[in-house]
Amino acid sequence: HYSSCGETMDLYRVPVFYGDIVMTQTPESLSVSPGDRVTINCKASSNIGSEIDWYQQKSGEAPRLIYYASTRPSGIPDRFTGSGSGTDFTLTISSFQADDAGSYYCQQDYGFPLTQ
Repeated sequence: HYSSCGETMDLYRVPVFYGDIVMTQTPESLSVSPGDRVTINCKASSNIGSEIDWYQQKSGEAPRLIYYASTRPSGIPDRFTGSGSGTDFTLTISSFQADDAGSYYCQQDYGFPLTQ
C-alpha cells in the first residue's frame, strides 16, 4: 500500500498457491512522497511470458486494471509503466502522486487458475 499521508498498509495480498504458478510481490509495504519514483516487483515461479496484469485498489473501491502485458489501458496516466517477461516483472510509477495511494498487486494470466 502506498500513501502520501504517512500511513503504511499492506502493499499486496499474500501469494497463494492455487495451481502451478505462484506470484511473489515485493516490497511488502512502502511509504513514499509525491514526486518519488516507485518500483514494485513481481516474480513468477515459472515462465509466464508477458501474461501479467497489474491492479490498483483504493479503499472501498473495486480493483482497477492499470497495466496488462505491455499495454497501458486507456485512461491510465503515463507515469505508470509495466515491464518484464518470463518470470520477472516490474510496475513503475515515475512520479508518485497523492491520488496513486492504494494497494497494488499483480496477477498472472498465463494459466488457470489465475493467481495473484
